[in-house]
Amino acid sequence: MQAIEIVDIEGIKSARRQLEICNACRYCESYCSVFPAVHEQRSFSDAQIKQLANLCHNCRGCHYACQYSEPHQFNINIPKALAEVRQDSWHEFAKPRMLAKVFHKSPIAVTALVIAAFTLLLWLIQYFNSSTSGEGASNFYTLMSHNAMMAIFLPAFVLPIIAIGMSIRAYWSEIGGQKITLSHLSGAIGSVSSMKNLAAGHGQGCNFEDEDRFSHARRRYHQATMYGFLLCFGATSAGTLLHYLLNLQAPYDLVSIPKILGVSGGILLSVGTAGLASLKWQADRSLSDARVWAGEMAFIALLFVVSSSGLLLYWVGSSAWLGELLAFHLSTVLAFFLLMPYTKMQHGFYRMASLIRDEQRKQTLTANNKN
Repeated sequence: MQAIEIVDIEGIKSARRQLEICNACRYCESYCSVFPAVHEQRSFSDAQIKQLANLCHNCRGCHYACQYSEPHQFNINIPKALAEVRQDSWHEFAKPRMLAKVFHKSPIAVTALVIAAFTLLLWLIQYFNSSTSGEGASNFYTLMSHNAMMAIFLPAFVLPIIAIGMSIRAYWSEIGGQKITLSHLSGAIGSVSSMKNLAAGHGQGCNFEDEDRFSHARRRYHQATMYGFLLCFGATSAGTLLHYLLNLQAPYDLVSIPKILGVSGGILLSVGTAGLASLKWQADRSLSDARVWAGEMAFIALLFVVSSSGLLLYWVGSSAWLGELLAFHLSTVLAFFLLMPYTKMQHGFYRMASLIRDEQRKQTLTANNKN
């Protein structure tokens, strides 16, 4: 743990030095949400640097435009500096922190182990159910009942959400968050839904995968991933409501709400994650946190496997491989939710909190200027 604390201190010091130089230069003032917030300050507390780090979308436009980047003696690398502080902030506020430490030490191995363990467990449950009932695998619910799925998945969803809520509450307190109003929330939601910061201040896009070319590809793939995930979550929620409130049992027809949301969401999520993985592979790794590159790729791969195995599960129907594929798919979903507080999925929650805090900053600044 001592080594992590040293990394935190050195990361904050490096980011502070570079942001102070940026504050003197101001060439990148309109690039994204980070620089207006930077230029409002004359000095930076640790908490302010953490909030600025979580505002950063790592679009890298500032780095390629910077006259003080390597080989200049100032060696400015804002994307890398903020990426390292951002990762350290997620680790610092994770609940429980010990689980975060274990995951970040071996993210790929932990993810694979969780998937394998749950696959075996769910396969054994299916085997027991089929042995006692004597029914074949005609659909999902002859292998595993809806109530059994809810009994397994509800704690796997609720407990990580509680852990994330506790970590975000600690982070919000650290960055000096104030009472949230509807205007603060609407401004932040607008930024998230359009992902305007990935278009940069000039609106031409970012330079994530190619320094000489502006592109909206990363923005589009992020949007496909986000909206695909929301549609899939909506499909699960709709199916649960139909099952328990209207007594409409699955499987549902293709024109039903769960199927429409699930299939469209699965396609978007698969396309989005595949695109993000491709861009990340092409991008310059020296402009990110090298400590977690493999873990971030593993998380993107996990989301892709969740969505693609779900789509495959729909197409195979009642084939002989239904039971094995169902166990594998459900295990990837369980792994996603259980590991959510410690994977890059948490960046969405931290960034939302940071955007709300930035809306508070902007509205306070506007009010002060009027006075």
